[in-house]
Amino acid sequence: MPLALDHPVALALWIALGVVVLAVLAAVAARWLIKRGLREPFVVRLINRASDRIVETVKRPITIAVLDEVASVLQTGNYTRNIASALEENRDELMEMVAEKIKDDPAAGAINLVPFHDRIIALTSQTTMRVILEVLADPRTDELVSDLLRDNITQIRRAVRDQA
Repeated sequence: MPLALDHPVALALWIALGVVVLAVLAAVAARWLIKRGLREPFVVRLINRASDRIVETVKRPITIAVLDEVASVLQTGNYTRNIASALEENRDELMEMVAEKIKDDPAAGAINLVPFHDRIIALTSQTTMRVILEVLADPRTDELVSDLLRDNITQIRRAVRDQA
């Protein structure tokens, strides 16, 4: 259902559209004139300044609205489950990588002298993966991530609003 022109929102949208069209036309005209070595006409400068003011006026509320939308999406995510799923999917590669890093670590170099060191490293890697997956499955970890996101989003909102 189209909005009638006597509706304030429709009128505001038409005015905004008109200003955007004028700004684009002014920018094109200014570029064309400057390329030909002519000065930018007063009307074009006026339209460019007005469009800059409009952009500056509209930019902050739009930024805050987008930030609020992103924040609501971020706060409803299941990030620890996603991480656990990715770890489980790459479990074999991760265990191989952990074993490789332990063998290459200078502080753990003496483990190569212990009998059955490959078996010990494999068990340690399996235990590490199991513990990590259990920690990620714990609801307290979800709460921790949610708190981290909430506090960071609050800080970002404050910084955006204080930039006035």
